Order: sequence, then C-alpha cells, then structure tokens
Amino acid sequence: MDPASLPVVNEQVLNSSGRVCLRRFLCYGSESATYSTKQCPLGMENALSLMQFIEGGRGCEVIEEIRRLNLEGRAVRPNPSLFALAVCSHHADCKTRQAALRALKELCRTPEQLFTFVQYKKDLKEGSGMWGRALRRAVTDWYNSQDGMSLARAVTKCKHRAGWSHQDLLRLSHMKPTNDAVALVCKYITKGWKGVQEAYGDKEISDDLQKVFGYLEAVEKAKHSTDEHELVHLIEEQMLEKEHVLTNHLKSKEVWKALLKEMPVVVLLKHLGKLTADKVLAPGSPDVAAVCERIQDETALKKAKTQPFNILVASENYKRGHGKRSKLKWVPDGDIVQALGCAFCKTISTVEATGKRFLVAVDVSSSLSSVTHGSSISTVAVAAAMCMVIAQTELDAQIVVFSEGSVLPCTVSSDMTLMQVAAQLIQTPGGSTDCALPITWASENEKTVDVFIIFTNNQTLGRENPADTLKKYRQKSGLFSKLIVCGMISNSLSIADPEDRGMLDICGFDSQAVDVIRNFALDVI
Repeated sequence: MDPASLPVVNEQVLNSSGRVCLRRFLCYGSESATYSTKQCPLGMENALSLMQFIEGGRGCEVIEEIRRLNLEGRAVRPNPSLFALAVCSHHADCKTRQAALRALKELCRTPEQLFTFVQYKKDLKEGSGMWGRALRRAVTDWYNSQDGMSLARAVTKCKHRAGWSHQDLLRLSHMKPTNDAVALVCKYITKGWKGVQEAYGDKEISDDLQKVFGYLEAVEKAKHSTDEHELVHLIEEQMLEKEHVLTNHLKSKEVWKALLKEMPVVVLLKHLGKLTADKVLAPGSPDVAAVCERIQDETALKKAKTQPFNILVASENYKRGHGKRSKLKWVPDGDIVQALGCAFCKTISTVEATGKRFLVAVDVSSSLSSVTHGSSISTVAVAAAMCMVIAQTELDAQIVVFSEGSVLPCTVSSDMTLMQVAAQLIQTPGGSTDCALPITWASENEKTVDVFIIFTNNQTLGRENPADTLKKYRQKSGLFSKLIVCGMISNSLSIADPEDRGMLDICGFDSQAVDVIRNFALDVI
C-alpha cells in the first residue's frame, strides 16, 4: 500500500511530546531521548505513551502510526511495532482490537515476525485464552494471503522461532486454506513430505501446483542428499538458499559456489571471510571476479537497501583477517577489498539528502582507536564514514574536529577515501574534551546549523553542558536547532534534556543508528 494513502493525522497531535515518545518507541523500542545499540527487553514499563494513547481511546491512531512508520521504512527495529500491535490487539476496545489484527498480514512480512507477534500475545495473556476467533482469523489470513511459492520458500527457510512453529499456528488457528497451492504447503507443514506425496503424488495437478510440489521435493532431497553434484543441481534449479542445506553440506566448495549465484548481497557480505578462508574464493579466480561484480552492482545494492555503514562494517571485518569470536582466519583478497571500497562510495550516492544544515564535530581529545560498541570496528572508521556520508549527501554540511579550546574545520571531498578522511582525524592533536565547544564555535562564527552531530570517545564531556549551550545558540540564532551526541564507546549518556524533543543521545553506533539520526533530523521522532 502507498504510504500516501494512509489517513492524515492531525499535525498538532503529531507534534505533541506524547506523539514523539510513541514514535521513538515504535522506531527503536524506547520512549527516551536515548538510542542504544544494546536492546532492552520490551514491556509495558517502557511504553507509557503507547498505553496512554490506547487508554485514551486512540488505539486506532496508534495502529495507523505503526503502519505509517513501517511502510515508510522509519521503524529501525521491527519488534517494538510488533509488541505495540500485540498490545492493541489485546485491548478491551473492540475497534482497536479489530484494527490491530487486520494490520497483521501487512506488518508481519516474515514468519519470524509472525512468531514474534504471537509470543508477545502469549506474554500479554499470560498463556491463557489467547486463541479467540479474531486471532485465529488473522493468522489464517496471513497464510492465505501468500502465493504458493512465496509461502513454500518462507516456511522452509524459517520453520520455528520464539518457541512457535508453523505446525503450532496452523493447529491453533484451525487453518482452512483458500486455494490449492496454500493447501499443498499446509499439508507439507502438518503431514510432512510423505503426506504431500500421498495426497498429490499420483494426481494430475496444475502447472502452478507442480512448481510448488517440485520446490518442496527439492528441499526434501537437499536434506538427505549425499551426492554433491545432485545437491548443486537442486540449489541451482530451485534457487535453494543456505537455510535449506545441512551444516555438513557447507564443507563443500561446490555447494558454496552454487549458493553464491543467487545469494542476497547482505548474506554474501556476512560470509566473505569464511568463503576466503575455505578457499571458495581463490585469488584471481572467476568466482572472486563474480563476487566483486555483485558487491559493486548499484542496482542490487539499492534493491537490498544496503547502507554505506553496512558496507563499512563488512569491509573492516574482512580486512581484519579473522573472526570476532571464532578461530576462523583468512588472508584478505585485494580485489575483494577494493570492491568493498568501491561499493562504499556507490552506496553513499544512493543516500537521500534531508535538506538540513549540518555541523558534524569529531572529538579528537583522545585516541580514536577504540572499538565502537555495537559495531566491532574502530571509532575513527565510524566517525570518518559518517563525515563522508553527510558531507557528500547534504548540500550544506560543515565538518570540524575539536579538542581543548580548539575547533578546526576539515575538508571532506567526494574524491577522498575513507583512509584519507580518517588520517585527518588521527593527526589532529589531543587534549581535554569539551563537547559544548562546537556549538559555541558555531555561535561565535555565526554558522547557521539545523542539526549538530557530535562524535566522541570520551565518557566525560567537559565543563560545559552541551544541552545548555544549544539552548543559548537557539536563543541567539532564532532556530530550533537539534543536537545529537554519539558516545561511540558509551553504555549510557545523559546529555539530552528529556523534555526537549530536539536532543538525542546515541550510545555505541550501528547501522540502525544511521536511520535514527535521519529520522531525528527529519522530525519523525
């Protein structure tokens, strides 16, 4: 559904503090002005605004907000929306319950999300009496809304999660398929491949049904095959994925090569180290050339919604030559390293500008060699990458470094590499920190700034409180400027004024933090 077709919510309500808190919860799972890479368990205690809206008879507004944020891609974590949907579906108000369950098939795009929603329902009901007619219908509709092949791929890739299986849901929902293809997949779920053979093996079936039958047959053969050539044929013919083959099969180079041909870019980036270590990607081989071409394919990167930060993490992890926790080691392939560098630059060009005026300030008063919480890469790489993304994306962006009593502008141009930008940050002298300094500098030099972003490695942030300095800047400039402080190695920050919707703290840094920054700059949260 086109997000523009959703009902327009009153702007005065949208701008209220309660709406901001609700959106923050739906976006990243907390109503506070702090985004942390460490996810906290979801519960009623950290969803007070959600409950206030629902108890105030505005549950349907909450559901429209959930739909809007998800359809526009603003929800950086899926589970808070699923939790909120479960809360709405559990409420006494009939309209709220019905609207929540109607939205289920639209918002639960994968079996994993469906299982997660059902578990939240169970937690809220404390395990008793949750399977009423409305939930049974909603779960049945989820399965019946899929086409046969999509459902077959989904249920064979993700069979169970959060303590639930497809067999559980079909049994408890009293599932009645509405078409032959879904009926075939349901037979497979409940009776296994043997049941499918008995029901369909000797029948004349339509071409569409034959495709589903053939796919499930390939999945079953792949489970039991000991013949490498047969397995490779099954993978290539039916586009089977890594989840469809046994762990033992992944010792085969030929199996990996077959999987590589249709492997999603995100999955490929994750496995580059293992594929190099296992000699699947041998230096100078056609396989390396094919992987490099895929990594740099702008269409594939855009389709997979791959961010520059995702590429950065993959590149830094690959160049390290060993796993974070495992004993796996490899010699990084030069062509792959170069391809990752090109992919990073290409993904920057796909980032949409916010149209805001940015000042990005990097604290260089201490070493930037620490490891970033939530990303396992160096803080200098994170800071340099974000400087590059913002400088090349936004029309009005200033980059500065700062330390004790000093703010120095940095030039970050589109022809600079990540290493060149990082070198500018490292060579600047250190000193004590003062995170209010960039805001003071902007005020004294009459710089017009909509969004200040401060990256720091320090746990203590100086004598001046950046929140107070921001308020002074606002008074002088007449702008409602915003402040984001990223404590890249911090577990907690308390700079943002909780009553001020124009301030945000970020603890650690990951790809989701990039989306949070964008949402914050655009007044979404």
